[in-house]
Amino acid sequence: MIVDTETIDEFLARRSADVEEAVRTAAAAEIMPRFRRLAAHEIDQKAGPHDLVTDADRLAERYLTETLGALLPGSVVVGEEAVHANPATYEAIQGDAPVWIVDPVDGTRQFVRGETGFCTLVALARRGVVLASWTYAPARGQLAVAVRGRGAFLDGERLDAGSPAPGRDLEVATSHPDYTTDEQKHALLGLWTDGVAPRACGSAGLEYLAVARGELDATAFSWEAAWDHAAGLLLAEEAGGTHLTLSGEPFRITGGNSLPFTTARDEATARKVVGLLRQGPA
Repeated sequence: MIVDTETIDEFLARRSADVEEAVRTAAAAEIMPRFRRLAAHEIDQKAGPHDLVTDADRLAERYLTETLGALLPGSVVVGEEAVHANPATYEAIQGDAPVWIVDPVDGTRQFVRGETGFCTLVALARRGVVLASWTYAPARGQLAVAVRGRGAFLDGERLDAGSPAPGRDLEVATSHPDYTTDEQKHALLGLWTDGVAPRACGSAGLEYLAVARGELDATAFSWEAAWDHAAGLLLAEEAGGTHLTLSGEPFRITGGNSLPFTTARDEATARKVVGLLRQGPA
């Protein structure tokens, strides 16, 4: 049983490669064989036509749940599909046990359309603090790993988010309108102004990776599901980025955030985006 953060640090030093292998194996065994080969009966809707789930999601999550739980005795797994089946499962994020937060296929719509913009997200957290994360885009052959206090890496190369170039429009990936309340839509309209180039987001995990790589200046997201954010938040942080909610506080994976929130390449950009969100349309 894991009893303290130091022990988790030791676990990560000793078994991080095993976690990486588990993520790669889940994708190789359950996701990629179905990529561009999905049959109609392997695709279902959850909340609506923009909220899809496939056999690849379910089977990859099942594999990761069994494998990750065995790697770290005393840990629990919170996966997107398990929470859909039993919402009470999500409460484990609030507990004392180490928790694996899993999104087996982030960007399911892209996966279903046969596009490469999807990834598998795994984060290890405890008491609301994300300690390590893995972002794997199997169709692109990319694996990003972050460990708190030890940096963020893409395929072994350290990531540095840097800062936006002066005088250039800020590129910001925003929530899909179908997933926003009227109040959030009004806030997001604040980004439609001079000096900002907003666009609809794709896979949240890959948008966070783009921030960490310095290819995207910021995100503006309006939902709290930890499996979409936990891995990417740490990745961006360890690359030098930051995240802020409308209240000016960092985003909490345990919930209760003031939304929308931003993750940005640097603090100045985050504060500018939050200011525009608070202001709303001019």
